[in-house]
Amino acid sequence: MSGFWLTEEQESIREGVARVCSAFDDEYWRRTDETGEFPEAFVKAMADGGWLGAAMPESVGGAGLGLTEASIVMQTVAESGAGFSGASAIHLNIFGPMPIVKFGTEAQKSQSLPRLISGEDKMCFAVTEPNSGLDTSSLETKAERTNEGYRISGRKIWTTSAQRANKILIIARTTPKAEAKKPTDGLSLFFTDFDRSRIDAKPIPKMGRKAVECNTLFIDDLHVPHDALIGEEGQGFKYLLQGLNPERVLFAVESVGLGRAALRKAAQYAKERVVFGRPIGQNQGVQHPLAKSWAELEAANLLAFKAAALYDAGRECGAEANAAKYLGAEAGFSACEASVLAHGGMGYAKEYDVERYFREAMIARIAPVSREMILNFIAERVLGLPKSY
Repeated sequence: MSGFWLTEEQESIREGVARVCSAFDDEYWRRTDETGEFPEAFVKAMADGGWLGAAMPESVGGAGLGLTEASIVMQTVAESGAGFSGASAIHLNIFGPMPIVKFGTEAQKSQSLPRLISGEDKMCFAVTEPNSGLDTSSLETKAERTNEGYRISGRKIWTTSAQRANKILIIARTTPKAEAKKPTDGLSLFFTDFDRSRIDAKPIPKMGRKAVECNTLFIDDLHVPHDALIGEEGQGFKYLLQGLNPERVLFAVESVGLGRAALRKAAQYAKERVVFGRPIGQNQGVQHPLAKSWAELEAANLLAFKAAALYDAGRECGAEANAAKYLGAEAGFSACEASVLAHGGMGYAKEYDVERYFREAMIARIAPVSREMILNFIAERVLGLPKSY
């Protein structure tokens, strides 16, 4: 961004993505939400347009753009009305392979990244576990050395798109926690084939975003070769940290996009719906919540793009990225709630779409990190207060 607005190139990115999204109307996303059918046609259209590789290096077929441009792509998708059903369908492609970009060998990059960018390969990212939650240092999935490489066993949860993945990026413990110098040492990252004879993926029925499933993985003696290891053994946690700030920024801008989609629906309805001889949008009781939501969304958006700009400039952005995720999620949720209420009883009807947005708005309030942990981070790292956990 140039100051507080998009550059000409960035505006062309927004317009290009919007053109792709325009082919997928409300009925399309309503249908995927009801049936749980993955939006394959949408993902293919985004892949064909080259948008999946927006942040990947040009050397492997990507566009070599920054987090700012990736944020524009993802926000435009959510704002189109696709919401998190559309954004989550491609979210992992945008920054998910970044550990391979930054820490993989040249062979790993050249073999893996072009196929992910084209959509030929589909990956899932297995980190969270049932017994550890946000405490990544307490992961229990083990990777034991063998003559051929490693043997991985354990459980993962909330792994997105495992039903369709043929590749998996997975973190596992190669050194027992008790034997590691620090709790975060001894974790290693692997990129390998999703072997369904060794990995059982069970979908988790959930409140929203039915089209992009999450799974519990049961991994039993998954054999991976030596060259599946990304970077150095035992350094996987450090590699994960590299992707935390970009992920928070993307969640923030997606939430803002979702909130804007909801606000657009509410404003249109408020202009058209006539009660007691006047449009309901003429009443301040309807106007003010929507106007307040607009202000909150714009404020969150500014911080999100500031965080993206800092990241792209190689500067520290942890506080801004975390705060943007917090504010974006809250503003997006408030906008969706206000939009449902502005519709009155029809806000509860699926045909008006805002109930779907409202359900999806909960995602960013929970993932990828809780509101409370963000506030802990800011209190400790920005305000200098004692660590509380």
